[in-house]
Amino acid sequence: MQGGYRKPNDPAPVSGPGALSQRTDGGPTQPATYIPGLPYGQGQETYNNQVAAPMAGNTIPKMEMPTPLLAPTSKPDEVITTGIDVGDGAGSEVMGRMPNRAYTLTDVFRNLMQYDPSGDAELVYRQLSDEGY
Repeated sequence: MQGGYRKPNDPAPVSGPGALSQRTDGGPTQPATYIPGLPYGQGQETYNNQVAAPMAGNTIPKMEMPTPLLAPTSKPDEVITTGIDVGDGAGSEVMGRMPNRAYTLTDVFRNLMQYDPSGDAELVYRQLSDEGY
């Protein structure tokens, strides 16, 4: 038999019962924060609740822009209209393969419906579909 500390798996496979329970998601947590200005006793109670049941940290990784938005251009000799079929410079053929057909407004709202929890995109889609757009 081996004694001493044994590092648990991260995330832990199973949580213990009752007072032995621990988080098993293995993710980071937000630090507990005291909120001043609350009614008497509520600030400490809120802090104690945060310590007892820590909230999950931000699970979305922070992404940095590869090039700052207002950075000087990396192609100063390229015409600003390059990539579109208007003006000087190469046309849309330099942008790679485009879809075989243009998207209609109905297509846009059909794709948008799954990301709109309000249901407004679906209402607009149904109206456009009924009118044949």
